[in-house]
Parts: sequence; C-alpha cells; structure tokens
Amino acid sequence: MPLRVIFMGTPDFSVPTLRAIAEAGHEIAAVYTQPPRAAGRRGLELTPSPVQREAERLGLEVRSPTSLKGEAEQVSFAALQADVAVVVAYGLLLPKAILDAPRLGCLNGHASLLPRWRGAA
Repeated sequence: MPLRVIFMGTPDFSVPTLRAIAEAGHEIAAVYTQPPRAAGRRGLELTPSPVQREAERLGLEVRSPTSLKGEAEQVSFAALQADVAVVVAYGLLLPKAILDAPRLGCLNGHASLLPRWRGAA
C-alpha cells in the first residue's frame, strides 16, 4: 500500500533515499530541502541542493524554508496530510509540531550510528 510521504534532505547522501521512495511507488507530497546557496567564483550564483535537483527531475514539489519554527510553515507542512516524513541529512531542527504532523510519525536516516556518533557525518 503506497504511503503519502514528505521527504526532507539536502546533500548528495540524501538523494538515493529520495529515489528509492519514488521508485517504490509511494506518493511524495513534497520535498523539503535547504535553500539554494551562493556558489561560483564570486559567490554570485545560487546553486540548488542535490536533493532539489533530483526532486525537480522527478517533477516533485520543492519547498525550501529557512526555518520550520513559524506557525505558517508548520500549518503548511501539516496541510500536506502525510502518512510519514522521511528525513535524511536535512539540516534544520524539526519542531514538535512538525514531528507530530505525519500520521505515522517521522523516520530519520543518518550516516553514522546514533546516538554515539551523532552530529555531522
């Protein structure tokens, strides 16, 4: 039975998980990723994250808030009515309202064994 999923991730490490969810036939309601960052020689070009590029390739809705603490962003997230949120190296702390919104909860993928090796991997 396909699930309605919100995916949250940013770097290359997150892309295989996004692809696997899409290939498994789940409905991806939205993809959350960090906003494009300044890059290039002079830092004038905005470069989208690897997850944003993959989400756009897959034709998915991309959201890039700078924070999830505001009520408007939390209401918008909850309005997606997801069964689950899958988080892999997203880069923002998730407030309780975000964690509580998906019907079945949130699943976090991390590059190292938690909690012993917590932090950036």
